[in-house]
Amino acid sequence: MTLRLVDSHCHLNHEDFSPDIGSVLSRADAAGVGQIICVGWDVPSSEKAADQSKEIPGVYAAVGVHPHDADTLDKGAEERLKTLAAEGGRVVAIGETGLDYYRSTTPEEIQQHAFRRQIRLASGLNLPLIIHSREAGNDILQILKEEGVPAAGAVMHCFSGGTEFAKKVLDMGCYLGIAGQITFKNGEEAREVARFAPLDRLLIETDAPYLAPAPFRGRRNEPAYIVRTAERLAELRGLPLSQVAEATKENACKVFMLV
Repeated sequence: MTLRLVDSHCHLNHEDFSPDIGSVLSRADAAGVGQIICVGWDVPSSEKAADQSKEIPGVYAAVGVHPHDADTLDKGAEERLKTLAAEGGRVVAIGETGLDYYRSTTPEEIQQHAFRRQIRLASGLNLPLIIHSREAGNDILQILKEEGVPAAGAVMHCFSGGTEFAKKVLDMGCYLGIAGQITFKNGEEAREVARFAPLDRLLIETDAPYLAPAPFRGRRNEPAYIVRTAERLAELRGLPLSQVAEATKENACKVFMLV
């Protein structure tokens, strides 16, 4: 069976991939991963994502500033993101942005300000938004309620927060990114969300080089490993792998307008 998969969130722009990116891409192709969204976390990584999207067939870029780096989003950085997004059709989203109250040392109010600015940027550019949320669900919901989800849509990346939070963001029109946590022994909350959410609102992602799924935990993650996440998602929903692969690909193509 030939799978057709989209890795909707990957950091090919990370230095961990510099030594062997050609081999990484070859393994992804062999696994059926035809399209990859390469996501920036600050201006330099966003620039690299945009460059890779121009150089590598099947790779698209998202440009944005992660909550860890929210204090770098000054006027010049915002203008640079806007320029990158306007340069060509292979920048398909703004992000990742959002809030992280678990690990980030950036003050919450600075994160919130940067999140709001990137919501407005996505809305102004008619691009979808990729949202990082960790231990910040209430504020994510409040800010999205106040600012509005961009008309082009939004993806809750590497989703965590349980089915109650999932329902609220689904009701706002967001998609949910399902990653390797559904294969973890301690990933029952993520599995509950994967069972609960409508299939037509799910994407699959690696967050590579992070969050390698079982049985690769402890190793560098890479796009080829998304097959393991797709297989587990199919098991959880009692569906053929081919159906889950096709549905999540269609969802990614819809929200990111992939061709």
